[in-house]
Amino acid sequence: MGGLLGLDVLYDYCVRALAVLVVIPFHEAAHALVSWLLGDPTAKNAGRLSLNPVRHFDPLGTLCMVLGGVGWAKPVGIDVRRFRNPKVGMAVSAAAGPAANFLLGFVSTIVYKVVWYASRGAAPQILLDFLWYMIALNISLAVFNLLPVPPFDGSRIALLFLPRNAYFKAMRYERYIMIAVLVLVLAGLLDGPLNFFVNAVYGAFFDATRFVEAAFGLL
Repeated sequence: MGGLLGLDVLYDYCVRALAVLVVIPFHEAAHALVSWLLGDPTAKNAGRLSLNPVRHFDPLGTLCMVLGGVGWAKPVGIDVRRFRNPKVGMAVSAAAGPAANFLLGFVSTIVYKVVWYASRGAAPQILLDFLWYMIALNISLAVFNLLPVPPFDGSRIALLFLPRNAYFKAMRYERYIMIAVLVLVLAGLLDGPLNFFVNAVYGAFFDATRFVEAAFGLL
């Protein structure tokens, strides 16, 4: 029994890792793409406008993503001086990562439903599990990165509503804030609010894709 349980856990982590190979590069490449479109080629020139996982992964952040469902990648370099409006440019390029994950999670929800209904639940289990993790990890990464504190994307978006001086003062303590957030996550103290928003997005995605059930005559 213990051996079987161990194999199940290993299988679960392997499938989750496969999804992470897509989820994190998609997030980071979106940052690079939008910052480039807004006039800053820094990330593009650094090779970050790519879906190659090797270009984006932070070892500890990737491990946390695989084991706990929340994590991070290597920061994408941005030179705000190249934006026509630095404050807006920073916020929009930061929002691109979570937005890309929400989009990919939504598309994955559609694909999951189509595969499930088309096969009547008989599709290969590894495919169904992979698609499920594509939904779950995209949502959790997007929600986690929208935390409005440095160094997460949400803090860059919050810059639109904060005095510039206050924002950059907070950035001085970015490393300590990051450590504090990780401690709160590991202690389970952020489970409540994070799960609330993750579940809200889950519900919205499954409600918004009811057209799939309708297409299969299930509504």
